[in-house]
Amino acid sequence: MTSDFQIEAFLEMLAAERGAAQNTLDSYRRDLEDFAAFVAPAKAGAAEKEQISAYLRGLAVRGFAETSQARRLSALKQFFKFLYGDNIRPDDPTRTLTAPKKRQSLPKVLSHDEVDRLIGAAQDEAAAEHKSPAAALRAHRIYTLLEVLYATGLRVSELVALPVSAALRDQRLIEIAGKGGKERLVPLSPTAQRAMRDYVSLRKKSGAFANSPWLFPSHGASGHVTRQAFARDLKDLAVSIGLDPAKVSPHVLRHAFASHLLQNGADLRVVQQLLGHADISTTQIYTHVLDERLTALVERAHPLAKRS
Repeated sequence: MTSDFQIEAFLEMLAAERGAAQNTLDSYRRDLEDFAAFVAPAKAGAAEKEQISAYLRGLAVRGFAETSQARRLSALKQFFKFLYGDNIRPDDPTRTLTAPKKRQSLPKVLSHDEVDRLIGAAQDEAAAEHKSPAAALRAHRIYTLLEVLYATGLRVSELVALPVSAALRDQRLIEIAGKGGKERLVPLSPTAQRAMRDYVSLRKKSGAFANSPWLFPSHGASGHVTRQAFARDLKDLAVSIGLDPAKVSPHVLRHAFASHLLQNGADLRVVQQLLGHADISTTQIYTHVLDERLTALVERAHPLAKRS
């Protein structure tokens, strides 16, 4: 069995048995093909521990961050575990390999004021006069994407792939199919609901994308607006109000959603559920927000805190 065939079989297993999303499959494919190119394409599935270790050391030399090295090792571990489990090879050479320790980094977060300015600018642009129906529709789309993202904390891949039916129902909760096909309910604010309805109404009036099943359709291959297009629009919006575009992305707004909830008293478990994290440890990157809140509470409420 050639390495190409082994990789394809592994990816088919991920899709069929684990419901892996296309983005996940593409990421695994890139990682495994990079490894195959290192050891020789025909011999990737027969690689030994020493070759794998040499590949991982090479990643550090090539400037890969610890997180990227860990992701590559994770892909290799799952690949060789699959080969071993299916009796394609007699052992798992990655069993005792460990990833480099990752430095815990805090997510970039926008302040309440910065988010308000972004949404306000998008809302003003949507309300302005435009030269064409297409330009007006695009402005409304950007505003609606922003409102829904900050109201829900969705992953950008979940946001851009929302069905149009999400805007047609008069309900406070929408059902999201997240990573691995896991479903969760996410509440919608009245403002986000209104933005969605107004956007769909404008689409209908303009006659654009009448038969599209997507809330945010486009003429691209996917049928809906891409993550990259939304990210570009966000950065352009940031520049227009004097915000550093490097600080602004869909993922940063997801972080802002979580951090602002915690700052205002939300429970970490609730935030975990809203974000769709399978493990609470993923949500614990926000514990610095809880620490700040507890410190402020003690300084405000403890009788000894006022003593100089």
